[in-house]
Amino acid sequence: MSVYSQLLNKEIKLSVIGLGYVGLPIALEFAKKINVIGFDINEKRIEMMRNHVDPSKELEKDDFEGTAIHFTADPTELAKANFHIIAVPTPIDKHNMPDLNPLLSATETLGKVLKKGDYVVYESTVYPGATEEDCVPILEELSGLQMGVDFKVGYSPERINPGDKKHTISTIIKVVSGCDDESLHEIAQVYELVVKVGVHKATSIKVAEAAKIIENTQRDVNIALMNELSMIFNKMDINTYEVLEAAGTKWNFLPFFPGLVGGHCIGVDPYYLTYKANMLGHSARIITSGRSVNDHMGKFIATELVKKIIMQGKNILQSRILILGATFKENVSDIRNSKVTDVVNELKSYGMHVDVTDPYADSEEVKKEYGYPITAPNGIYDALILAVAHEPYLQYTTTDIQSLLAKDGIVYDVKGSFKEIAQNLNYMSL
Repeated sequence: MSVYSQLLNKEIKLSVIGLGYVGLPIALEFAKKINVIGFDINEKRIEMMRNHVDPSKELEKDDFEGTAIHFTADPTELAKANFHIIAVPTPIDKHNMPDLNPLLSATETLGKVLKKGDYVVYESTVYPGATEEDCVPILEELSGLQMGVDFKVGYSPERINPGDKKHTISTIIKVVSGCDDESLHEIAQVYELVVKVGVHKATSIKVAEAAKIIENTQRDVNIALMNELSMIFNKMDINTYEVLEAAGTKWNFLPFFPGLVGGHCIGVDPYYLTYKANMLGHSARIITSGRSVNDHMGKFIATELVKKIIMQGKNILQSRILILGATFKENVSDIRNSKVTDVVNELKSYGMHVDVTDPYADSEEVKKEYGYPITAPNGIYDALILAVAHEPYLQYTTTDIQSLLAKDGIVYDVKGSFKEIAQNLNYMSL
């Protein structure tokens, strides 16, 4: 009997290793149809999930209802499952180099309990070749088994979009791949249990890995172009968002916008591809150039604001700045690789007082990660920066904004969200 049939008949179990913003939704979706073991090394997070609380604040209590899932931090319990999905983070280090430690650690954990007939599917974003060249050898060494003979391996890249309630695991086409034809068929069937719109069968694991990494690389390069254009238009005293609005009337103009580009996908994935390219002796000039532009946007925004304040004749050391938003994107609590911190640090390097507010970010997490807390607005500010367009900020009126500012206070609208109410504001934007 096939693995798919055994899972469907609840004769065997599926495990999800890593229950973050990717792993937990997948685990719960599968748990509506089959028996699931949800594993994470963080005991505190496991306890929260047992109480139907999503540590990532993406899911509601109702999403846990009616699911056959067992949450655990005990790695030996993974031996009770026969189909394993690994969905751990793949970050970069301080030198912008791929950090595979979480992925390799999860692979080691699984390798110790891997059995004949098991399936292992990786969802973590990696450079092409990582699954077969970096992970499979660990599985084989620790289990004493041989891939393709004793166990099967596949790759199915995650496409979860944090904060997006429309594009979810069940409504996004899933790319799947396997180490052979049999595994590809089985893995596709398993994912079709939860993906309503179907799957795309990649011709190889490397093709699936490459497809994932260029999704975000393409976005990164296109946003970098918009950021560079905004720098050029700034010198011409032209509002970039107004230019894009005009250009967007052409049917084939692509809708990309300038801004801070961080997070654990767009701000990370290109470095995995350039790392692999460098290993092969190729300099990925367009990709590295785009990443460089985006990595320097925080400094550019801060510098432009400092120039504006100096032109007003104010003392920089006595200037107070309020930044709206600390997360890496709108309407999420995730602060990983948020580029807002680049703006904060650059402004502080001039000796300015900077307060950061955010309706979703956890103050303790921000303080631990970046060294400053989340605070409520306190007093009157010389400038306000809209860094992240959270929904509550979009409700601000001109009066709301003016109440936070000194008489000639500056509004720096990074996202172009206050453009319609800018007439009576000392307004600047990208």
